[in-house]
Amino acid sequence: MLRVGILTKEWPPDVYGGAGVHVEELVRELRPLADVRVHAFGPTRTGAHGHVVPPGYENVNAVLQTIAVDLDMVRALDHVDVVHSHTWYTNLSGHLSAELLGVPHVLTAHSLEPRRPWKAEQLGGGYRISSWLESSAYREAAGIIAVSDGMRLDVLDAYPFIDPDLVHVVRNGIDTVKWQPQESADLLEQYGVDVNRPYVVFVGRITRQKGIAHLLRSAAQFDPDLQLVFCASAPDTPEIAAETKVQIAKLQETRKVVWIQEHAPRNVVQQLLSHALAFLCPSVYEPLGIVNLEAMACHTAVVSSDVGGIPEVVSDGETGIVVPYTPDDTDDFERRFATAVNGLAADPAKAREMGDRGRERAVQHFGWQVVAQKTVEVYLAAGAVPGALAP
Repeated sequence: MLRVGILTKEWPPDVYGGAGVHVEELVRELRPLADVRVHAFGPTRTGAHGHVVPPGYENVNAVLQTIAVDLDMVRALDHVDVVHSHTWYTNLSGHLSAELLGVPHVLTAHSLEPRRPWKAEQLGGGYRISSWLESSAYREAAGIIAVSDGMRLDVLDAYPFIDPDLVHVVRNGIDTVKWQPQESADLLEQYGVDVNRPYVVFVGRITRQKGIAHLLRSAAQFDPDLQLVFCASAPDTPEIAAETKVQIAKLQETRKVVWIQEHAPRNVVQQLLSHALAFLCPSVYEPLGIVNLEAMACHTAVVSSDVGGIPEVVSDGETGIVVPYTPDDTDDFERRFATAVNGLAADPAKAREMGDRGRERAVQHFGWQVVAQKTVEVYLAAGAVPGALAP
């Protein structure tokens, strides 16, 4: 049986983004197919060997902390036939481990540092280092998995030195048993959501990538009878946290805004999605957008930007409305986004029909079992040989 070393920053219960969801679901479906050994940032917990920031690195730049954790992963990895890293956080450990063990390194492109210049706000000079680490790993990888066709194009554009034959598209999936519509809304009252009034919902981190500022400016143009449920936490920087707080306060002067400032548990998010008129995804960069699949699986229409892999998930006019995003004219984007939302508010039957079709699309085209099978195929294409190293 193929022995796979999975390297990840996120692992339950510390999952806060799409990459973490991807790893958790992928590993579950990979385990019947391979001997999977997960190495993750943080303490050791069920299903993963943990790696913490070593003494002496507590107060240094976050990128140096990442490198220190990566080196500890390399120290611990052995007897695997392929290493598979997720995001730049573990690309270094994937590359070094592959070189030491003489096995292929496969990486999944969940995002690209050249497409996220706002990370310099968070990492300072560390952003230049994270960009170099990512670029170096991509240059040497035996196989690269892009989570959408759009992401594949981004990879080849950002890193033109890559052989296109090494970049394989394996789209993210969704567990449509775990994610399905909920009849009850009993958990929402505690957050101040009025389930007797229509509302639209955003769920995500407070980061430039998610188009937070665009959403809040657009929301000022929403039908005033609509509630905005803003389920957002984990700001990248104190600056964006402060900006968001000011925008929310201004918006609350003219309409009802419910701000859930915590990483809400899945049962709460499911209820939020299930009873919403629409889920909102105004991202300025999104390789695929698992959260759109989660909304669709809950029978919820989606209003989104057209960036990255989103149009491969949200079928415009069928499962939602996809609004063109142009960085040079964000005012127009915000107006058109509000027009799309208001159109669904005026025709809730149309929104329900889109939600029904969204659930069908999620079930038929985005199963994790298929993702796992295709991922193993990439391992083998990259040169992984089961049992190549003695146990």
